[in-house]
Formats: sequence, C-alpha cells, structure tokens
Amino acid sequence: MSDVAAEEVSQLTRTALSLVDEADLVALTQTLVRCRGQNPPGEEEARVAALVAACRDRGLSVRTDPAAPGRDNVLATTDGGDGARLLLLGHTDVVPVGDGWSVDPFGGDVRDGRILGRGTSDMLGGLAACVVAMDAVQRGARETGTALTGRVELAATVDEEEGGLGIRRFMAAGAHPAYLGCITAEPTDLQTIVAARGDCYLDITVHGRAAHAGRPSDGRNAIYGAARVIESLRAWNDELAATPHPLAGPATWSVGIVSGGQGTAIVPAACRVQADRRLLPGEDPQAVLAQVVARIERLGLERDDLTVQVQLPMSMPGFETSADDRFVTVVDESLARSGGPGRPPGGWTAACDGGFVSRDLGVPTVVLGPGSVNDQAHRPDESVPIGELLVAARTYVRVAIRLLGGVVGRGPAPYEPVMC
Repeated sequence: MSDVAAEEVSQLTRTALSLVDEADLVALTQTLVRCRGQNPPGEEEARVAALVAACRDRGLSVRTDPAAPGRDNVLATTDGGDGARLLLLGHTDVVPVGDGWSVDPFGGDVRDGRILGRGTSDMLGGLAACVVAMDAVQRGARETGTALTGRVELAATVDEEEGGLGIRRFMAAGAHPAYLGCITAEPTDLQTIVAARGDCYLDITVHGRAAHAGRPSDGRNAIYGAARVIESLRAWNDELAATPHPLAGPATWSVGIVSGGQGTAIVPAACRVQADRRLLPGEDPQAVLAQVVARIERLGLERDDLTVQVQLPMSMPGFETSADDRFVTVVDESLARSGGPGRPPGGWTAACDGGFVSRDLGVPTVVLGPGSVNDQAHRPDESVPIGELLVAARTYVRVAIRLLGGVVGRGPAPYEPVMC
C-alpha cells in the first residue's frame, strides 16, 4: 500500500473509532432485549423488525430473507467496492427465560456497568456491536473520502438456538460473494476462538408393549429399555473424555429429555430419549448416528422384544481455523489494540453457525464477542458488560479497515480472498 493510501487508512481508523458511541451501543442492545420473544417457540418477529430498523436508521443496505413463514434472516451491508467482504455472523433468537430471575428479563436494565436481560450475552450485545461497528466504518469512510475495497456484511439468522433454519437458508440462498473471513459475534469473554465444537441432537425411541401393571410380564417395558440406553450414553460420555480436542475439549453426551408411559398402572409401550451430542471439529454427525445405532444394537434390547428407532433431527458442524492464518492474526491484533484481555487464540465448548461458513464455504472463521457463554448465557439474570461491547465494536471496526481499507486502484488488496 502506498504512503498516501496508508495515511488515508490511518485517518479512517481514527475517525471510525471516534464514531463508536457507548450510548448508542447500550441503547441498541436494550432495544433488542426489550423485544419479547423466545425460541422455542420461535418468536423473533419483533426483534427482526427492530434490527432492520436499526440498520436502516444508520444508512446500511438491509433486506430480509425468510427462513420459514414469519421468520426472516436479516442481511445488511455497508458501502464498499466489489472486492471480497468481511462477514459478521450472529443470530436474533434467544432461549426461553426460565425461572430464577431477580430482574425483568426483557427490561434491559443497566446496573454496575452491565446490561441485564435475556439474550444480552447470547447474543444481542454482539449483534448491537456489529451494527454500531458497521455504521462507524461506513460513516468514517464517507467522512474521510476513503474507498473501501469491499463491504462489511452482517448475516443475522433466526433459529440458531434450535434447528438452525436461518443458517441453512443463508447457506442455500444462492451464490455467495468472496469473503476474506467470518467473525461470529457470539460471547467468548473477548477471546479469539479458532476451534469450536459442533452439535447434534439424537432422538431415540424405544418401543415395547403395554399391559396391566398387575401382571407386568405380559408387557414389554419400554422405560426399562430406555434406561439401558441412557446408562450406555452416560458411560460413553466418560469414554469420550479420554480423547479431547486440544482446544475445544472432548466430545460429550447429555440426555436432556426423557418422556414415556401413559399411567402408573400401565406397562409403558414407548419411551423417548432426546440427547445432545457435542461434536469435535471435523466430526461427521452421520458417523455419530451410525455409532449410536451400533451401540444400541449391542445392548440386546431385541431379546426383550423391544425395538428402537433413532433419528438425527439437528446437526451443526464444528470448525477449526489455524491460529497461524492471517485472518486470525488480523483479528487478534485488532482485539489487542482495542483493549482486549490478552488471551491467546483458543477453543470454545459451545457450537455456533460459524461452523457452516467454515465447512461449506472454506472461509477462515473465528468466534469473538462480548459476554460469557459459560457464566452468563442461558442463565437467570443474564448480563453483558458495557465495556466489552465497546471493545468488541472497536475490534470489528479495526478488522474491517485492515481488510478493506486499501484504496481501490492503488495496488493489490490487503488480503487474499476466499472465492465462494
């Protein structure tokens, strides 16, 4: 890059960072939190409308794309050239509120430097930081007369917390532009995450035969069979602990729902077990399904006249990006300059939509956002530190300008894009 171009980029960075406003960040996060809606059952309409309005108010190009009736993804972009883009990825749904709250879960109250409410950490604060950063980059480029080589794009998907309808629609919606990299703005305690586990759900139904409980030998107790399946999954979880991924930890099993039987005096004819299986980066969920079937077959339930059906209703891939990838370097250096905590790139035990971008588009992907997935997400009195919102937004600004701030027509692009 020429000296003139470098000076323009430096001026753009200073100007854009000055446009990241704390009050704006807080207000937008509160607006998103105050839009009531949980998933399940999938009630993002008000929040999607608020996000669309926030993008339009800031002069971003924005459109919606339905992933299902009444459930729209939000796609927003900044001004910029026709070169490769930076993709910011997030989701608009939040998990159900649950019990145990001491504050209004949809109030967005500010206390002790934190915003409280369902979704503040996971991940409405991260979405707000993305929008404010995109606004700052676009306004900064206009004020300094700097031409960006490409655009910053935000994909805010629905249904990340359940079946992944939104990310599947985004991936299948047509040809994607070239991306220099993808930042998934999920809560990471402001650590650059380069390896994340995936996830899949297993739906296991044991079928037996009903009978009067006064003579249970006439029936075939499906709950007894399901108990053997559950114990096998528990033991399997312990076995997996011996072979962890060096950054993301081990694959895991967790049984979340067990349902069966019709009444105390009836031998149950069916019992359903719903389990969560966390996947290592690169692990194939179809291979896991085959392993489950084989393991259940070894239990010999058929000898008790029990049959089993196994389904895989949801899967989300994990991913791993080399810590030496230049995109990771750009992100981590930008985080450090923005006041990040100084932790090295690491792993994440949760799963996110970024795995689809990494696997299906071959785009360098990281997870980086405000808040904590372990200490705040999916808990009562969820909150996000305002200081972390600011650091995240400033980091996204710096990454965008480092990747896209080369002046069009003055030498090569600052980063080699991945063509999709």
